[in-house]
Amino acid sequence: MRKNSFSNTLSISMSKPASDTLYAQPREHIADFAFDAGVASVFQDMIQRSVPGYATITHTLGAIAERYAQPNSHIYDLGCSLGSGTLAMRRQVRVPNCTLVAVDQAPAMLEQCRVAVQAEPHPVPIVMLCADIREVALQQASLVVLNFTLQFVPLADRLPLLQKIHQALLPGGVLVLSEKIAFSENQLNERFIALYHAFKRTNGYSDLEISQKRTALEKVLIPDTLAQHQQRLAAAGFQSSSLWFQCFNFASLLAWK
Repeated sequence: MRKNSFSNTLSISMSKPASDTLYAQPREHIADFAFDAGVASVFQDMIQRSVPGYATITHTLGAIAERYAQPNSHIYDLGCSLGSGTLAMRRQVRVPNCTLVAVDQAPAMLEQCRVAVQAEPHPVPIVMLCADIREVALQQASLVVLNFTLQFVPLADRLPLLQKIHQALLPGGVLVLSEKIAFSENQLNERFIALYHAFKRTNGYSDLEISQKRTALEKVLIPDTLAQHQQRLAAAGFQSSSLWFQCFNFASLLAWK
């Protein structure tokens, strides 16, 4: 059973996705990155080749859901993209009357999530919402996931969003916060950026692709340091938080109510 569950969790990443060549040709003007239809069509390949540890984090969401899902509660995947995290969690829910809520404001991403959900019948229900996560009403939550999502939220809105999540969590509830991170020391920051770019090159991206995508993300993805994340979580009311995964400048934290 466990072996099959692991295989199912990785089924999306092990299939052959459309290749990400969005930034392979020189562009005269590089627009800000957006989760549009073009990105959605190659996102599966993009995320595998661009985020070290993504498959590990996604798979582990299943174990976290198995441990923290409570009866008569909701699990929220805020910024669910193609739904790999949502599905990983649903496979491991063992309690009655637990509903997953998958939210994404990009219609093209949510449509592919819908296809993935429908392709894998399961008794645990999933509700899909096309909405801004800052505007979604949250309630009776045992687990909330922000998997590489908060980094795209305007800085001024990050603490209010975390406060709303904390308020919605049941006692003993948990938040998973995965993010690209920055380092307060410039030299260390540059070292990890260089390692990250080397990681992307080993996954087949050219220097042109790396450079052009970095420009596209410059004003859209604003990373925080780990210290800033933990300070914000404390300010939002979380009892404690801890780093559980890091690879280069990508990390995931758990925060408990």
